[in-house]
Amino acid sequence: MNEIHNTPSVRAQLADAPWRTSTRSQTSNCVEVAPLRTGPAAVALRDSKDRGGPVLLFNRAGWLGFITGAKNGQFDLN
Repeated sequence: MNEIHNTPSVRAQLADAPWRTSTRSQTSNCVEVAPLRTGPAAVALRDSKDRGGPVLLFNRAGWLGFITGAKNGQFDLN
């Protein structure tokens, strides 16, 4: 797994990022995703209820793997 460090340039990108709420989100289970312009992180993911909280950063390959796993039910709880 590639570690993406939370550098000042990444923090600046997160502040200006075009965050979108998932269309699949429910009232209490919302996530937001934002594409990032430059650097090792391509996509950021956060909890919309805690916008100042932790952010998951994905490189392009990691994000595509996450999306593929979600579509295939890899992360389903039941």
